[in-house]
Amino acid sequence: MSEKITIIEDDQVLARVLQDELEEAGFSVSVIEDGEIALTGIENERPDLVLLDLLLPNKHGFVILEEMKKSAVLRNIPVIILSMLGSDDDIKKGLQLGANDYFVKSQHPVAEIVEKVKNFLAREASPRA
Repeated sequence: MSEKITIIEDDQVLARVLQDELEEAGFSVSVIEDGEIALTGIENERPDLVLLDLLLPNKHGFVILEEMKKSAVLRNIPVIILSMLGSDDDIKKGLQLGANDYFVKSQHPVAEIVEKVKNFLAREASPRA
């Protein structure tokens, strides 16, 4: 069974490119474009990984991340933040709120993001030593 990834991203072009590339890599991918419905979508999908933008319509990504980590159902789903916000403060805040990783969009081409996602999920799937 292929791993499920939910992309929460309001940039439709980027979301489509990421979805296509990740599906080509063998993942099952859903896209949510609005922060307000993100948590409901994640609850319905129960993905193996969430790629989370921060600057979203109706609800900031940090708020979504905080709400996920407070939820008994969602807290263990890994989150990788994928944002244009690249200040040290934003990165530190994202990781402190429980994100597993943080990529600044402008610093990582899509192919590299897909590779990092594959490596991350491979690590998560491997048995703990």
